[in-house]
Amino acid sequence: MFDLRFTEIPGCYEIQPRVIDDPRGRFVKVFHRHAFAEHGLEVNFAEEYYSLSGQGVIRGMHFQTPPTDHVKIVYCVQGEVFDVVVDLRVGSPSYGKAANINLSADKGNYLYIPKGLAHGFCATSESATLVYKVSTSYSPEHDTGILWSSIDITWPVSVPVLSIRDCGFIPLSEFKSPFIYG
Repeated sequence: MFDLRFTEIPGCYEIQPRVIDDPRGRFVKVFHRHAFAEHGLEVNFAEEYYSLSGQGVIRGMHFQTPPTDHVKIVYCVQGEVFDVVVDLRVGSPSYGKAANINLSADKGNYLYIPKGLAHGFCATSESATLVYKVSTSYSPEHDTGILWSSIDITWPVSVPVLSIRDCGFIPLSEFKSPFIYG
């Protein structure tokens, strides 16, 4: 069905599904309930949405706090992104650490992000469409983030395009995490 690849952050996986290219184009199965369940991954998702970003746009670092925290799957259906996660789970061996992976439509790979991780990305192609599948519904009062520039990551752009909201998040060093590992 797919190859599950570990990242530096426990519970966060890069998934490489089977990609079928033929003269008609491409076919990619992103989600298969039975295969996910066999690997102990979340199978119940509440919402799915997408964003379209121009080159140099950074979105993040976003998450929802309990009780509406969620598992997230992200994949790029057009273009390419430099995808980043940060472990916010107190007690995790990778607490406060960031990991990155390039997600692209050409490769067809995606990222499985457990609860308690902040997520963000930078569009590295001229434009990029990222799809998000989440296990809980959007909750404005629980939706927040940490400052993108406060994490230990080298972003692939020196002058990013950012939202006012994303620039206003507190730095990781000031964040009091409600997430517990384990």
